[in-house]
Amino acid sequence: MAENRRSSSESSVEVSLAIEREIDGGSGRISVELENGQASGGGGGVSAPVTNGSSAGHSGSSDFSFSKANPAEISPTNEKPVQHSVPVKLERSKTESTRPSVLSKEAAKIFDNKIPVQQKLKLLNRIATVKDDGTVEFDVPGDIEAQSFGVGTISGSTDVADETLDATDLQCIPPMQIVMLIVGTRGDVQPFIAIGKRLQDYGHRVRLATHSNFKEFVLTAGLEFYPLGGDPKILAGYMVKNKGFLPSGPSEIPIQRNQIKEIIYSLLPACKDPDLDSGILFKADAIIANPPAYGHTHVAEALKIPLHIFFTMPWTPTSEFPHPLSRVKQQTGYRLSYQIVDSLIWLGIRDMINDVRKKRLNLRPVTYLSGSQGSESDVPHGYIWSPHLVPKPKDWGPKVDVVGFCFLDLASNYQPPEPLVKWLEAGDKPIYIGFGSLPVQEPQKMTQIIVEALEQTGQRGIINKGWGGLGDLAEPKDSIYLLDNCPHDWLFLHCKAVVHHGGAGTTAAGLKAACPTTIVPFFGDQPFWGERVHARGVGPAPIAVDEFSLPKLVAAINYMLDPKVKERAIELAKDMENEDGVTGAVMAFFKHLPPKKPESEPETTSSGLFSISRCFGCS
Repeated sequence: MAENRRSSSESSVEVSLAIEREIDGGSGRISVELENGQASGGGGGVSAPVTNGSSAGHSGSSDFSFSKANPAEISPTNEKPVQHSVPVKLERSKTESTRPSVLSKEAAKIFDNKIPVQQKLKLLNRIATVKDDGTVEFDVPGDIEAQSFGVGTISGSTDVADETLDATDLQCIPPMQIVMLIVGTRGDVQPFIAIGKRLQDYGHRVRLATHSNFKEFVLTAGLEFYPLGGDPKILAGYMVKNKGFLPSGPSEIPIQRNQIKEIIYSLLPACKDPDLDSGILFKADAIIANPPAYGHTHVAEALKIPLHIFFTMPWTPTSEFPHPLSRVKQQTGYRLSYQIVDSLIWLGIRDMINDVRKKRLNLRPVTYLSGSQGSESDVPHGYIWSPHLVPKPKDWGPKVDVVGFCFLDLASNYQPPEPLVKWLEAGDKPIYIGFGSLPVQEPQKMTQIIVEALEQTGQRGIINKGWGGLGDLAEPKDSIYLLDNCPHDWLFLHCKAVVHHGGAGTTAAGLKAACPTTIVPFFGDQPFWGERVHARGVGPAPIAVDEFSLPKLVAAINYMLDPKVKERAIELAKDMENEDGVTGAVMAFFKHLPPKKPESEPETTSSGLFSISRCFGCS
């Protein structure tokens, strides 16, 4: 076995990756080794890959060098003594061991834009270990205060409800052309359709720019559509296979990078090009985006228009819980975890961002290793979840709002197929099990586990086949109904409990329907929602998809059948009844719009309302 591991390491393929930087006004080289060659984001089912010069179309001479290697044979401090070159190895650990604790004064350097990029890379290597489950693990001394990292708490926290807008305020807001730049799966797109429809109700023109797969979904809802690059099926499959982080082989890097590049390069046309079908002109006055769009900050900077970021997972540093894509045990490291993850994302997209800044946006390149957290501190953020499930952290300032879950009413116009209605009426309420648009690695095995678990617990079940290919039964069963597609807001009202992947939208629909919930997370923010559901007492501890088994599913079903769990689910659903996340999101957007210019000032362009002076740590 040792010989096989050594052979694999020696025959590994190195992928050269290009990235630009400036040191003291000059150019130089950075050599970074990241096993399997991937740094990633995790929001919305989209990852940020490490750079690949050929696929990015980058012509710079500086380059990263990434190699697939055996962690046991890599020394984290093995640096080649080459001038202007700092080799760094971010290892994918095969054990649960952690790196040595980093001193607070060193960790604080991550936030200092005066520190050269190569020093930050070395520091990241000392702090972080990329784990097999795609999360970033790091350790900090237990006796260090959070303020030691230069990321102390923010005062002045307010909620949307604290600064309400009345009808007069809304009438003073002139009609705008608003573009929504949304990347992800259907569950990521759906809440923005609800928000867009409400903005239309206030007289604004709304264009929802997202993947071509969702064109009919958007147009049917009555919104304008513009295609963004990237295929959510490819992105989701990649994230499931690689846990949202390191690819299983270097050959996959160009595929993922091309997806991200397509997205980034499609953002500017989405903001200013005419409608592709009708030819009607469009020029955005404001941008609403989710973080996996990656280039939204830079497009807003170039167009000098307001940007408001909404997301279904935490993206703003807080000391109350760590970044969903990180693993850190000490609370003092929670806020730092956001910068660590953000820096790894930035490593993967920096060359593409700078390429589009120079070639398409006429902006100077960003030269510091600092990601969106530093740049977007002045950009308002809205989080789409119930404050009854996850209250707004006390250290989130007035430009951060928790608006509530945003539901799109699909049930009222839904006509269920007659076989489904008859099956529901024929027995007790079933348990729903499905994983939406996420591909399942072994669908037949998972289907068998689901069927046996339902039989052992004496429950009827609905299996959603989704993109994963579940439900391939050897023979039909009266106690199992195979479902292709159905609005969750209708279906979950007819279920006694639900088992799903833990997407924010699916989680919200289950909780709103008072269903005890078991989450089987695949990647990204899904473990975060699984933990929050369990902490609220409305579901068992999440079952990682790699640990999905018959005993665990049986135990989870029995947990959900406990009457006390049902009582807590009903209580939470009642708390959520009075929430209106769509209204909360729209009010937050209006609240944070920049003041209208005095009429005496000459108008430059219809979109000259706002200027973003800082981007990705560049000030």
